[in-house]
Amino acid sequence: MLKHTLKSLRRMSTTTAAAPAAKEKVDCVVIGAGVVGIAVARELALKGREVLVLDSGPTFGTGTSSRNSEVIHAGIYYPLNSLKAIFCVRGRELLYKYCSEHEVPHNQIGKLIVATRPLEIPKLNDLMKRGTANGVHGLRMLEGFEAMKMEPELQCVKALLSPASGIVDSHSLMLSLVGEAENHGTTFSYNTSVIGGHLEGNCMNVYISESKNLQNWDGVSPLQPELTLIPKLVVNSAGLSAPALVKRFIGLDNVFIPPAYYARGCYFSLANTKVAPFKHLIYPIPEDGGLGVHVTLDLDGQIKFGPDVEWIDGIDDTLSFLNRFDYSVNANRAERFYPEIRKYYPDLRDGSLQPSYAGIRPKLSGPRQSPIDFVIQNM
Repeated sequence: MLKHTLKSLRRMSTTTAAAPAAKEKVDCVVIGAGVVGIAVARELALKGREVLVLDSGPTFGTGTSSRNSEVIHAGIYYPLNSLKAIFCVRGRELLYKYCSEHEVPHNQIGKLIVATRPLEIPKLNDLMKRGTANGVHGLRMLEGFEAMKMEPELQCVKALLSPASGIVDSHSLMLSLVGEAENHGTTFSYNTSVIGGHLEGNCMNVYISESKNLQNWDGVSPLQPELTLIPKLVVNSAGLSAPALVKRFIGLDNVFIPPAYYARGCYFSLANTKVAPFKHLIYPIPEDGGLGVHVTLDLDGQIKFGPDVEWIDGIDDTLSFLNRFDYSVNANRAERFYPEIRKYYPDLRDGSLQPSYAGIRPKLSGPRQSPIDFVIQNM
């Protein structure tokens, strides 16, 4: 384990400010305590590795992992043999199994992907073929009247039923993963920022500092590490900050630096409704950059609509590295939601949408570009 935490390092230090940061050899460093980083840390710990998880936030899961639809996807949308398809289908099975074994709240409520116009039916047929090819079982094409019998508030001409889709309490899932990781020796260090690193041969130095030291950083002045870690293994799962962070590692080939695009998505809740109008997830035909403004339910049966797609311009490496994203929800965006939702839910009342929250999706492809598969690099 670490001999020095950042706090103890400051307490012990009697050298001048110009003195080099102390160095510490460690086994595995995971950067980012979102659901991916936590799951990776748990898996490494279960295999007997000594793991240190670093996160700039005050606790785990403060970014994208807590700002999403909490949907367990079946694996319908992704190209055959892509990592997204393979991981989604197998991951769904493993996730349901994990949730059942560890009593993580979840519900396999199923999904209806709906065509609201005849011209959308060919796209629905393509999704059926793709999902079947990906190994998603139980998919069934429904006529409009069959789907509307299942969901009386729904309006559509045809629908694809995905019984394998569901929802999960994301916070409970992460809490369970953290607990397991800690029980197997993983150390979590919050409010701890990775500010860069240096790759030289097979040796990686990782520079860290307290997050508060970056609060007033001008983005130009050199950042001084408080501690240098020398790990055998580094996993960059820093989410929105991952591409910008990797640019701060000296000696890393540019081939390991993917492009970065960001799409904000707002969610609106349904106000003044005692009984939810839907029991299934309701999704329209996918759109550029997302899956369309869809209906999601939480485990209490509360309805949310979203997310929409708002491509964010002007996010430079400094803003991304510092994770300074705007998560506010503009109430005026509801005016864009009403016509989209009414395509499949015509009885949505004026004034019934209330701002809920926003999330930001990290993307490897931008507006009007073809989607890109997951990039997992091994150096």
